[in-house]
Amino acid sequence: MSELNSRRCQPLEGQPAMGAAAIEAHLAKAPGWALVDGAIQKRYDFPDYHRTMAFVNALAWVAHVEDHHPDLLVSYNRCTVRFNTHSVGGISINDLICAAKVDALLP
Repeated sequence: MSELNSRRCQPLEGQPAMGAAAIEAHLAKAPGWALVDGAIQKRYDFPDYHRTMAFVNALAWVAHVEDHHPDLLVSYNRCTVRFNTHSVGGISINDLICAAKVDALLP
C-alpha cells in the first residue's frame, strides 16, 4: 500500500464502489486491514492514553488534509479506524489511500 501513500483523495460522486476482487487485492497488501460490515477497518494498540491521543490527533490532520474522514472508536490504549466512502456506497480508492497514510503515521 506504500504506493497509495503518495496519492491524494479525489471527489468520487457518481462513481461506483470498488469491486470485491479489487478490495481483496489491496487488502492483501495492507497488514491488519480487513473488510468488516462494508468498511475497511484496523485496530491500533498503544501503551497508554497519551500515545493513543497523539495518534488520533495525527490521524485527524490526515483526514482533514485529504477531506476523507473515518469513523473512530477510541479507548484508553487503542483506536479502531474504519473507512468507507458514502458518496459511492462502499469502498473506494480514497479509503485505501487514507489507510496507507494512517499506517505511515507509525514506525
